[in-house]
Amino acid sequence: MAGRGKRRQALPGLGRGAGVRSRASRPLPGHPADPDRRRFGRVRGGVRGCRRRGGWTRKLAHGRPGRHAGREPGAQRGRSGRARSVRRSPVKITGVTTYLVGNPWKNWLFVRVDTDEGIHGVGEGTVNGFSATVETAIRELADAYLGLEPSQVELLYQRMVRDVYTDGGQIHMAAVAAIEVACWDIVGKAAGKPVYDLLGGRVRSEIPVYANGWYRTDRSPESFADRARDVVGRGYRALKFDPFGAAWRVMDRREEDLSVAIVAAVRDAVGPDVDLMIEAHNRFSVSTALRVADRLVEHRPAWLEEPVHHQHLGAMVEVARRSPIPVATGESLTSLGQFADLLAHDAVHILQPEPLNLGGLWRTRQVAAMADAHYAVVAPHNAQGPVCGAMSRQLGACIPNFYVQESFDEFNEDWTREIADRPVIPVDGVVQVSDDPGLGIDLDWERLAAHPYEREHVLHLFSPGWERRHEPAPVGDG
Repeated sequence: MAGRGKRRQALPGLGRGAGVRSRASRPLPGHPADPDRRRFGRVRGGVRGCRRRGGWTRKLAHGRPGRHAGREPGAQRGRSGRARSVRRSPVKITGVTTYLVGNPWKNWLFVRVDTDEGIHGVGEGTVNGFSATVETAIRELADAYLGLEPSQVELLYQRMVRDVYTDGGQIHMAAVAAIEVACWDIVGKAAGKPVYDLLGGRVRSEIPVYANGWYRTDRSPESFADRARDVVGRGYRALKFDPFGAAWRVMDRREEDLSVAIVAAVRDAVGPDVDLMIEAHNRFSVSTALRVADRLVEHRPAWLEEPVHHQHLGAMVEVARRSPIPVATGESLTSLGQFADLLAHDAVHILQPEPLNLGGLWRTRQVAAMADAHYAVVAPHNAQGPVCGAMSRQLGACIPNFYVQESFDEFNEDWTREIADRPVIPVDGVVQVSDDPGLGIDLDWERLAAHPYEREHVLHLFSPGWERRHEPAPVGDG
């Protein structure tokens, strides 16, 4: 993006930090002690605010961080050296810090959740065009989660969703997921177990992945084919792409012919043994979707993704039943009920739940079980930052009806692999399942400061040249 490194004037009311950014300039509002002290423990000492790099992190003043580090929960050494049971308060969430990071084509939002035992968890709440809004939601809903035990993920969901009594859609769910996932990370670290062990246990030792984000190039058959060869040369055995440009609802014949030619060129470039996933981004009418599917079927795509808008269930079901290519959908659904409605038609059998849109890992795992009852498979959506990648790997390890995992990791900016302590790059199209505790990832909080939030870092789908992502074509360039 031209002039991307230039410091821009902040919007009124939105102060700019030093890269690692927490937008509020004051402590979070007071959090009352939970009346059910038997369950949540007594919160003592009120609240204090702790200044953290451009904003405030909220801490409850009880307990000394790390004072029980290294001990078994609920145990203490007696004079004999043997562990004896002691009465102690459960671990509590005491603080949350947010970090907005300027990935060029989509601002990322990370969170750090701290506890009174000195264990922290990481989460992510990235939503294209709304990451700063999700950050605000996390702060506004603070009273719902501060003071809870990290293991109370169901209660956390009920407080942040049911008790609010307002459906905030994907933005709302991303705020919930950011905290919920960090809680799973904390519980896993405390138990010395990977999160997948807490979600049912490992069922596979390696996770197949498909490449996305690789086609940052001109929209031509030759350019797509060249990039596809490079992807396969890196060992990937499956890749996804959107060949349809700026089309919306309908396509003229020239654009349709070009789209089909791009798919044909990619198939010729990679050969018959590589899976191709065709992304449509909700764009077509029913008739256009069916016509396009009929033209693409000879190139044997593994699926046609969201050919019509996900909000029109009847249209999605009709296309799924009539298309010669399997239809995949689900990334934009935000509740178990929406998945239940979709599955009731037994028309779509490749589901793509997005953990951020479902409020975290727990409900995504439930969706996978629902899909299994309908003999469907799941291929979780994963188009955000490295924490979301770690979340998806935990799901892939424990879901028996798992199909394949989306991966942008190798095709993001080079620096994005430096902000995580254990970056994961697929080898020969698979990722090995790690036995590291929690999510198996932590972030270098200081390195995040080098990549500040920028309002322009938004992917504008359906604009001419959007495939270039962080270097969009000028307006009018078709």
